[in-house]
Amino acid sequence: MARTALAERSLSIDRFRGVLVIMMVIGDYLSGIQWVPAFLKHAPDVGFTIADTVAPAFVFVIGLNYGTSFNRRFAHDPVAAYRHFIVRYLSLVGIGAIISIGSLVVGDTPGWGVLLSLGVAGLINLIFIRIPTWGRLVIGTIMLIGYQILLDASMLQSVLEGSHGGPFGAISWAALLVLSTAVADIWRKDQKQYLVAISTLTVAAIVSSVVVPVSKHRVSLSFVLLTLAISAAALLISELISQNYPDKRGFLCWWGENALALYILHLLILAVVVLPPIDWWYVNVPWSVALAQLVAILTFMTLLAIWMKRWRQNARSRKSR
Repeated sequence: MARTALAERSLSIDRFRGVLVIMMVIGDYLSGIQWVPAFLKHAPDVGFTIADTVAPAFVFVIGLNYGTSFNRRFAHDPVAAYRHFIVRYLSLVGIGAIISIGSLVVGDTPGWGVLLSLGVAGLINLIFIRIPTWGRLVIGTIMLIGYQILLDASMLQSVLEGSHGGPFGAISWAALLVLSTAVADIWRKDQKQYLVAISTLTVAAIVSSVVVPVSKHRVSLSFVLLTLAISAAALLISELISQNYPDKRGFLCWWGENALALYILHLLILAVVVLPPIDWWYVNVPWSVALAQLVAILTFMTLLAIWMKRWRQNARSRKSR
C-alpha cells in the first residue's frame, strides 16, 4: 500500500533522526572515557560496534528527504533547486572544515570530519538525483564496488591514515547516500517492496562481509551494505511506532527537527567536559560523575531543542500574519 500521509512519514523520520542525534551525543561523550568498554566505542579498524551504526544511519536519513525536497524545488525553479543544494552541502563542507581546524584547540591533529564527508556526499548525490530509482540503485552499487577495488588496490594506507575514510572515503559515503535515496523511493511506494529491499540488503551485507572486512574506518563495501540494511530496518520500526502513536511527537521529534544545530552545539558543550586537564573529570571519571555529566548534557540539549522548536513555531506564526 503506497504511503500518502506526509505528516506520518515526517513523524517517523523525525523520531528516527532524534534517536540518532542522542546516540551521537552519548557516543561522543563515552569515546574519551578510559573504562568504557570497546563495544560502545568505534572499532579502530576492522570490526563493528553499535557506535559504528550512527553516522551511516544519519546519511540514510538525509537520503530519505533528499529526493522529495529536491524535486519539490525543481518543479518550481530548476536552477534555484540546484543552487540551493549546492550552497547547502558546500556549507556542510565549510562547517566541517572549521570543526576540523578547531580540533587544534584540544591538541588533536585536524582530520577529515563527518560533516566534510556528508557535504561531499551531498554534492555527488546531486549529480544523480534526477535519475530513476533503479538507475540510482545501479549507480550506487557501481560506486561501491569501484571504491572497494581502488581501496584494496592502492588507497588503503591513505584511508587508514585519515578519519571517516578521508577524502577518498567520501566516495563510499556518497554511494551510501545515492543508495539511500533509492531505498527511500521504495519505502514511499510500497511496504511489501520495502520489506523485499531490506531482505535483499541483508543478504547482500552477509555475503559481502565474507569477502570484504566490515570497517567504518575504511568505509568498506560490506560496512555500507550492513549499515544500510540496519538503517532501513530501523526506519520500519520507527514507522510502526509512529502508526500507533501518531499524535505524540515528544522529545525525540524535538531533537530530530534540529539535528544539525544540536550536533554542532553538542561539540561545544562537550568541550566543557573534555578541555579541563583534570584526569578524574573526564578520562578516568568515576561512573557516578560520568552519569551526572551525561544527564546534565542531555537535559541542557533537550531544553535547547524545545527552545528551537518554539522559536521556529513563533517565526512561522509571524510570517502567516
